[in-house]
Amino acid sequence: MPAPGNGYEKLLQISEPPQRVVSLVPSLTESVFDLGLGSNVVGITDYCANPEQALKDLPRLGGPKNPRIDDILAMEPDLVLANMEENNRQSIEALEAAGLNVWVTFPKTVREALDLLWVITGIYSSVDAAIKLETLELTLKWAETAAQEKKAVRYFCPIWSDRTEAGQAWWMTFNRDTYCNDVLGLMGGKNIFSARERRYPLAADLGEEEPETAGERDTRYPRVTMSEIIAGNPEIILLPSEPFAHTETHREGLLSLLPETAAVKSGKVYLVDGSLITWHGTRLARALQELPDLLAGDSPKD
Repeated sequence: MPAPGNGYEKLLQISEPPQRVVSLVPSLTESVFDLGLGSNVVGITDYCANPEQALKDLPRLGGPKNPRIDDILAMEPDLVLANMEENNRQSIEALEAAGLNVWVTFPKTVREALDLLWVITGIYSSVDAAIKLETLELTLKWAETAAQEKKAVRYFCPIWSDRTEAGQAWWMTFNRDTYCNDVLGLMGGKNIFSARERRYPLAADLGEEEPETAGERDTRYPRVTMSEIIAGNPEIILLPSEPFAHTETHREGLLSLLPETAAVKSGKVYLVDGSLITWHGTRLARALQELPDLLAGDSPKD
């Protein structure tokens, strides 16, 4: 995927409220329905899950990375919702080449994500959706105010892990130029890898050789070593359920690997619903209910 800021993300250009919408982004599918605008959605991805009952009869058009272009064209949508990170460039360009109006979104902050929802609400001139967003805005303001009154908590949040061919373990995380970093920051978290950029190739990212020039490659998701995590000494470690499905086994592994960190010493290594951290949109409402307490050191809710 290209690096941010290269013009791949596109503004919505539409003159009338779209009546046939295909969503290739699970978080946007959920958001459109939460805003009361789901009657306009005619097709979704295989991974769109919420709201379950409302989606059960809608056509599934493939995954976000591999949508079935011909099936989408057959739906004759007047708008396709896409995302720069979740959908591949080739699919988006194929849909555009066929004459479809594709809105490529790319919010990297909570503010940008909310602005996106306001655009959708404005297109349909929906008073009910506007009231819901005003409530969400107010709840966010309360959470921000509460977080500002407390000391920020240093956290580590891996979103992938693997080993090199030589057997060295590494963890992928995110830096300050991401939605994940912003949503956790607004709720009282301080990312220990906020300033860390991804280096290429992997060996350079792990400090084993000199890096190449990144060029257009994305530098927002560094791969870090155990020694870097120990040096950062996180007070809390969050293990999200997506995009990498962390389990109790992974949690126990980190407990044994990082015994000297503040997080392990205080027992604050938590499994967490990854959508609260990675999904932009109305899922923010749930994040506002659960993440502040989690960052304060309370165990995740069942």
